Amino acid sequence: MAYLWNSVFETGHEIIDGQHRQLFGALNNITSAFWAGTGADEVQKTLSFLTDYTVMHFKTEEDLMIKYKYRGYSAHKKTHDDFKVTAGKLAKKLHDEGPNEDLIVNVTTKIGDWLISHIKVDDMEMAAYVITKEK
Repeated sequence: MAYLWNSVFETGHEIIDGQHRQLFGALNNITSAFWAGTGADEVQKTLSFLTDYTVMHFKTEEDLMIKYKYRGYSAHKKTHDDFKVTAGKLAKKLHDEGPNEDLIVNVTTKIGDWLISHIKVDDMEMAAYVITKEK
């Protein structure tokens, strides 16, 4: 399943939206690597990039929330921290078991669904606040 970026995911904040586009691309690259048959190492490398990029993206958002004293910072950061734990478990399972169709679908679906939900709710609210403060 491909996760396609479209305007429904745009928060209006250029940096955040650019990073979200990269996350969508990295997520899709996991399934592409698997279906291309490039091997477990390539799938793992792609997942590592996704998790590393996610950590960097979360830091960007958290730095903006701190800078502008976003009232929802603690709850938003907790969702980031919880997701990092979930993503870590998924990455470990993929590493331990190796890529197979069911696991790839499970990993990408859990990450993709979480990302979409998080953008549509938490990030939209946070970005709207940050944008008003940056003006």
